[in-house]
Amino acid sequence: MTDDPAYKALENLGAAPLWRFYGNLFPAEPTSRAVPYRWSWRELRPQLLHFSETLSLEEAERRVLMLVNPGLADPPATVNSLYAGLQIILPGETAQAHRHTSNAFRFILEGSGAWTTVNGERVFMAPGDLLLTPGWHWHDHTHEGSEPMIWLDALDYPLVNALEAGFYEKYPERLQPVTRPDDAGSRQFLHGRLTPAWLSPEGPNSPVTRYTWTETERALDAIADSATGSDVDGIVLEYTNPWTGGPVMPTIGCRVQRLRPGFEGAGHKHTASTIFNVVRGEGATIVDGVRLEWSRHDTFAVPGWASYRHVNTSGSKDAVLFSYSDEPVMRSLGLYRSQSADPGA
Repeated sequence: MTDDPAYKALENLGAAPLWRFYGNLFPAEPTSRAVPYRWSWRELRPQLLHFSETLSLEEAERRVLMLVNPGLADPPATVNSLYAGLQIILPGETAQAHRHTSNAFRFILEGSGAWTTVNGERVFMAPGDLLLTPGWHWHDHTHEGSEPMIWLDALDYPLVNALEAGFYEKYPERLQPVTRPDDAGSRQFLHGRLTPAWLSPEGPNSPVTRYTWTETERALDAIADSATGSDVDGIVLEYTNPWTGGPVMPTIGCRVQRLRPGFEGAGHKHTASTIFNVVRGEGATIVDGVRLEWSRHDTFAVPGWASYRHVNTSGSKDAVLFSYSDEPVMRSLGLYRSQSADPGA
């Protein structure tokens, strides 16, 4: 049958026999091309500073080191649907205003005196802050501080490009005009369930432009040791959209978790792919038998349907992790599944 000329005729007709591909099209369970991986802040930060000093803005408008998963080098991505990068802006610099279909956010790692302007609203930056840049929103950056400003860039462009739905446009001027009060989204909406009654949703994204670390840490401290938490993720909180109570963006969910001293998490796996950044502390995450040792500001990837568990090795101190995932996509499509699992030693 393999020499049947009809198979060649099918190729010429733009068709193929399903029976030859059935096993590949319907696998027994998901297998990600992404691999468990950790990116070292201690090793990457000097490289970021080097390029910020040796490359002008004309040579590199956005000085970003992409965190490329070894299994997803072409096109570059951090997990199958999401991207992470380390971006730096120096004192006195600005970044060209533009917009794109992809949803994005910034998780601030170090520095002060900078802001991003999103659709006319200046949103200020401080370490630990989560700043949202929803899809097709104009955004640019300005830095008037005295030290480098560095943040974790996150986008869903791997997903958007896979769907062939990406658009991009530059603003006609380098910086957009400021047309709204500073930090308006944060000041109006970041009050738990107390939401302005005179406003209504303008889209699927959270109206909170900046989830400040001050508020996030206050929430973690308020819970303290009074809650049992999750045996998998410890004291884990989700950043939510105050209009819906759901994720901050339709394609990206963000969480922060506190691992108590001595925490050894239960093994687990789910179809969502996740990227973690270490806010503070030291520990390890075992992913499909691979032990990823991490410390402050390291970033690591847990691919979808990979078995994992967290361990806090900080002695008598907490470890705190920030994370984001494509869980909202999986849930909205009815593809989210999770179960207990043993990731190995």
